[in-house]
Amino acid sequence: MSERFDVVVVGSGAAGLATALGARGANVALLTRGVFGLDGASCWAQGGIAAALGPGDSPAQHALDTLNAGSRLNNRTAVRWLAESAPESITWLQSMGMQFDHYAGRLALGREGAHSFPRIVHAGGDATGAELMRALRLTVSRAPNIKVFEFSEVERLLVAQKHVLGVAARTARGERFQLMAAHTVLATGGSGQLYRYTTNPIECDGTGLALARQVGAETSDLEFVQFHPTALAARPDARSEPEQLTLISEALRGAGAKLVNEQGRRFMLSAHELQELAPQDVVARAVWQEIESGQRVFLDARSLGDAMRMRFPSIFTACVSQAIDPRRDLIPVVPAAHYQMGGIRVDLHSQSSVKGLYAVGEVASTGVHGGNRLTGSGLLECISFGRELGGRLARSGLGIPALQAENLVAADAARNAPVNDAMVLGRLKNLMWTYVGIVRTPEGLRGALEQLQLLEKRCLDGSRVLTQLSVARMIAEAALKRASSAGAHYVIPEAARRSASAWNAVA
Repeated sequence: MSERFDVVVVGSGAAGLATALGARGANVALLTRGVFGLDGASCWAQGGIAAALGPGDSPAQHALDTLNAGSRLNNRTAVRWLAESAPESITWLQSMGMQFDHYAGRLALGREGAHSFPRIVHAGGDATGAELMRALRLTVSRAPNIKVFEFSEVERLLVAQKHVLGVAARTARGERFQLMAAHTVLATGGSGQLYRYTTNPIECDGTGLALARQVGAETSDLEFVQFHPTALAARPDARSEPEQLTLISEALRGAGAKLVNEQGRRFMLSAHELQELAPQDVVARAVWQEIESGQRVFLDARSLGDAMRMRFPSIFTACVSQAIDPRRDLIPVVPAAHYQMGGIRVDLHSQSSVKGLYAVGEVASTGVHGGNRLTGSGLLECISFGRELGGRLARSGLGIPALQAENLVAADAARNAPVNDAMVLGRLKNLMWTYVGIVRTPEGLRGALEQLQLLEKRCLDGSRVLTQLSVARMIAEAALKRASSAGAHYVIPEAARRSASAWNAVA
């Protein structure tokens, strides 16, 4: 089966839906691996969206905070545009029916790490992502120009004369089809599932990066992987580790929760002048160091009392499910892979280095985040860049170029995954966590690359884990090329790194 559209969007998180909705007047195909709007990281987002809306604040100050958090490795033009677009994006979301939290009749603004003003808008306390996706899903479902393909996975991009002209995909039942379009947008999310500990859902395994690389698209800044400092630690008596850890939002620290070790010491007092509200890479390394030294780490939110249940209902429920009452108990936490700042290199219009191929959201490298993402910028980037891209594509020429299409052939026949794929994936996750994680060494990165290459040789062509291995290798290679520390990429000599045994024991 083959269908023609003006725009094909791969992925149905905030970036994908914003792109599809922005493309008014165009015939849009929206393809996703599960239930649209529910099968990625966006719906799990607890943190809010940053916008300079409060007294004394300004887009210029928002941009400055973004540059400082990103170790000034950001694309300044992209940062300025994103900060200036933020208030309008909030207004657009409200027009979509999104219900933000209010206080005294105005949008409630919270302050979080590395922000100089309160400028984070939330919904449902700690359920911003769920409310965002509810509003966007409802709007998409009513849009007559958008056709949704659920439970479908892209196997490869269709290319003719170095121009992407759509996708070859397969349904969950193994049925193959092609979607042809003048413009193909990858909005597939991040790659946190390549790590042993992550807050990302199963779909975030770097597939978009692999698809782009297969057609020669450039990538950048893959070494910058943000590790959230506070994910809910699994119970010590748990039989197995969950594939996705529950995020304990930074907003909890913004509301007054403190980080302590099992001795009760607030170690962030000596780690950074902003203490618990330091940039996330700083906090994550401080937590990592405590765990490396044999300490367990906790969030103390007891000062919030009953307000904990009202302001952070999702976190409260997750804690209770682990037999933790955060009103009287400390919350055990560990760092976890959370967000990839780099990705497919794109220009200010989300265009990749390959004609007809675009990227938006976490899979894209816009330069906005630099070496470390500022809190509240992730969903903002998805919405602002997605809207702009969709609108621009709808205004451009929508006809499929008249190219020779000899390369537009059906995908290879389906193949069952080999029995050892699960074991290889487990080994991959441990390698990435140990050697391409929060603290890295040149020796560890070289060793990881050697092991990843050996694992690739054990996998059959076409297996998902082979794709995941290729993306993991891309990240490790990028990390090895950047010799000095910057942002979330923290590299030290091998002799300076302590044994990982303490970490493995408690995490």
